[in-house]
Amino acid sequence: MNQPQSSVFPPPPNSLLYHFKGIELVRKPAEVLSSGLSAYAFASSSHPVPYHCLLMFIGGTGMVDIGPEQCLFHAGHGYWLTPGESYRIAPLDGTVPEYYKLMFEVIVMSSESGSDTALVENINSNPSIYKGPLLSGSREYIVTSSSKSIRLTEELFHSAHQPVHLHNPISALRQQIQFQELLLLWQESHVFIEDKDNSCPALPASVEATITYMEKHYEKPMTVKQLAEQANVSIWQYSQMFRKRTGKKPLHYLTELRLNHAKRLLLECKRPLREIARQVGFSDEYYFNRRFRQMTGIPPGQYALNIPCSVRVKDWTGHHIHIPRRPSRIIYHGETMGDLFALGAKAIGGSLRFSEYSVYKHHLGHVADVGLPLDTRLTRALDPDLIIIANSDEQEYERIAGIAPTVTFNSFATLEERLRTLGSWLDKEREAEQWLSAFATRNLGMWQQLGTEITVGETASVFIFDQGDRLFVMGMSGFSAALYHPQGFQPAEPIQKVLDERLGFAEIEPNQLPDYAGDRIFMLIPTAPDSKRTLDHMLNSALWRSLPAVRQGQVYFVEADRWNWNDAMTRQKLLTALPKLLGASS
Repeated sequence: MNQPQSSVFPPPPNSLLYHFKGIELVRKPAEVLSSGLSAYAFASSSHPVPYHCLLMFIGGTGMVDIGPEQCLFHAGHGYWLTPGESYRIAPLDGTVPEYYKLMFEVIVMSSESGSDTALVENINSNPSIYKGPLLSGSREYIVTSSSKSIRLTEELFHSAHQPVHLHNPISALRQQIQFQELLLLWQESHVFIEDKDNSCPALPASVEATITYMEKHYEKPMTVKQLAEQANVSIWQYSQMFRKRTGKKPLHYLTELRLNHAKRLLLECKRPLREIARQVGFSDEYYFNRRFRQMTGIPPGQYALNIPCSVRVKDWTGHHIHIPRRPSRIIYHGETMGDLFALGAKAIGGSLRFSEYSVYKHHLGHVADVGLPLDTRLTRALDPDLIIIANSDEQEYERIAGIAPTVTFNSFATLEERLRTLGSWLDKEREAEQWLSAFATRNLGMWQQLGTEITVGETASVFIFDQGDRLFVMGMSGFSAALYHPQGFQPAEPIQKVLDERLGFAEIEPNQLPDYAGDRIFMLIPTAPDSKRTLDHMLNSALWRSLPAVRQGQVYFVEADRWNWNDAMTRQKLLTALPKLLGASS
């Protein structure tokens, strides 16, 4: 969605001066948002900006159109505009956009004023005003040191809007200095966003490998020289490529990784500071204290005591972690994102590969894809305040936990267990109980309605071919979870063992199919062509034709991509879809 700025202009001159012209704080009033107008009816003006402009978003979520480009914004995002460009802002999800609009002039020193007359406006021949783009590549910037950037911007805003009688040469000079410091911080914190068509060259795999190494082994001693040697490039090339990839210098990135893990340990345990410092890679406790204070504004010993809006929880794999009491920027990385939506919660990121064909795909319009496996760069750029991962791999947890408070989640648990867990984490216990109560009533009603179609004790089985010719029987996860109910279908005996072991599924040999086949068979139709071919071969085999369910016409074919999920939204849709399916046997 975010497109790089067009590179029709030559590179900017080397000698530029930046002159602050003004700053505005723009808020879209709530009464406008509730007026029933469409997003673009109250989008901001599309008049061109007269100067270079920096939009710094501090609240809300939505789209910003800059010429033909359409970009997503949320707090921490910023976008550059050159003189003459226009922008429009449209909020999403009823949020109220709030942003600072900084205006500044760019002056070319006289020695270069004749470099490009199309981009330079002469002012008495000397100096000249530069109107072109300041940097190549994406116009998007993401604040990685948001507290300092926002503080400087607030100071600049208050300084620029002080009473007229307080304006004097000193205050004007102070504003210019504040602006220069802010401009430098934003340029140093720039994160390059590659466009989706991959038109920008990718970094060498060896450099990417060193970033992965740092994230997994942050506690080990390492130098830029060692990392550059590992990547097989020179130190200066490595630092330049690393900064283009992450927006930070290598050692700054490493320090931030260590401090984020230290924050987690400070909240999880009562170990001495020197032990925590050593565990995350600081050999000097005093240096650890100093860097931690620089990053958070408070010493590490007071960190846990200064989070009144947090709650301590225990996750699936046993971590005790403080998470926000009401998280608002959630990344959910797992196959049951519909659980989140059922509780009225929203996600800013997740793996969309799980949900591409789901029944709740209409909820995914503003969910950023963070990849599978999870891409830490994309995740960090979204600035989450809670990450939920359906993964029990401790190495994966360590790789991710340094970004934001992270909890592991058992997506193979029962629907009731999952919603109550999420309800307790997201301060939505009441919503969870209300949803479960309503679902239980409707689910019971559905099975009572099907009572004339199903005999007492009738068994059912769900199978799928995946990864080529591998055959799986479904257990606690996916479509099968909707079938087993005291007044519904019962699992075949071997499947009951799978359920007793709390397994989502189990791989079986094709010749074991008769042992697992129930009175009714639900065959999931895979998407992968090779698995489809395997299924077609099975359906034409003597083994398949010998199954009682096949002979009695009690076989049902179900789209796996759409229905082989156990999330709350899919389960809710199945309350109407399942009776229709059972009324059309093969």
